[in-house]
Amino acid sequence: MSGTGETVSRLYATSLGGKKVVNMDGMVIGELENITLDMKTGKLIDLVVKPNTKVRENRHREDGKFVRIPFEVVCAIKEYIVVDEKR
Repeated sequence: MSGTGETVSRLYATSLGGKKVVNMDGMVIGELENITLDMKTGKLIDLVVKPNTKVRENRHREDGKFVRIPFEVVCAIKEYIVVDEKR
């Protein structure tokens, strides 16, 4: 809890492993494999996703058998990780 009365929501990385990553239309992009972050700032950089074979990978940066999705396009993290690919 911060000093302004706001509650801080915490999410542990171990709870994210294997979550489905979907776009705003509900299409499954793939499964979260890892997350990259800036070690100096702690800022989350990318989601490393094992893509669904039906996904058009050219929308995302390819990294071997994975695709990288910038964390800044993440809209929600609940049962799924929802990303807005138009951002």
